Amino acid sequence: MARVIVVGAGVIGLSCAVRLAEAGHRVDVVARDLPRETTSAVAGAFWSPHGALPVERARAWSARSYDVFTELASDPASGVVLRPGTEVFATEQPEPEWRGAVPDLARETSLPEGYADGWTFTTPVVEMPLYLDWLAARLAALGGTLTRINLSALPPTGDGEGADLVLDCAGLGARLFAGDLSVEPVRGQVVVVEQVGLDRVWFDPAGPTYVVPRSGDIVVGGTLQPGEWSRTPDPAAADDILARAARLVPEIAGARVLRHKVGLRPARPEVRVERQGDVIHCYGHGGNGVGLSWGCADEVVSLAGSPAAG
Repeated sequence: MARVIVVGAGVIGLSCAVRLAEAGHRVDVVARDLPRETTSAVAGAFWSPHGALPVERARAWSARSYDVFTELASDPASGVVLRPGTEVFATEQPEPEWRGAVPDLARETSLPEGYADGWTFTTPVVEMPLYLDWLAARLAALGGTLTRINLSALPPTGDGEGADLVLDCAGLGARLFAGDLSVEPVRGQVVVVEQVGLDRVWFDPAGPTYVVPRSGDIVVGGTLQPGEWSRTPDPAAADDILARAARLVPEIAGARVLRHKVGLRPARPEVRVERQGDVIHCYGHGGNGVGLSWGCADEVVSLAGSPAAG
């Protein structure tokens, strides 16, 4: 088996590292930002099948991830909980093409005011700070390492001292490491409020507006701002987020605000998962990193065991 250096300690990097270590590889993760400092730590992180390209591969990655998260929900330490989730629309919608990925999709008839259609299904909710800790602990238990390093390029391979393979899960860092200027930030802002007794996820993709209950708080979002690099919370955006969310879920109106968070999603026209020589690239997931993570990790393991290409 190979020695693999994984660049990036967000949900994609850690998920891939765990799967590679489970497959018997020696795995070392290096990153500028430790897991709780990454964009992944900001995410509301509920499973949703929307938005990723290429469609067929993303649908398979998403379905695989749903199955894994369903299994992980039996482990309280993972931070994964299965909750009812409702996606709502202003107009009537056809049956979604992704319905085969979830076992209990049903049309929702009890809708908030102003909505004409909706779907309810069980969705994994991933409490990211706990989950990232769980992934890091799982990697350590498998003999992997996690080190903070500020890199200027991908680590070398094949010189007798470096890695056999390098896995590029650098997110926005792929602009530098892979020379890929098609990767750009999509700024996402959320407001974390006190838990007021909610147990259902609500999602309006048109906003996007989402209300994601966790064990001790509720993540309320959000924004989609392509090309915006600022990580400073915008008070006007926060007010708009809370107003939209209260229209969707009136129970949160007036909930005490605990904190404001901003993350820069690493977006790309299509998610890149491919091998070039001794480097495997896995980046460009945008806001779908959690939902695609385990499916992509399984494909990375397969690429690690295949002959080098290009």
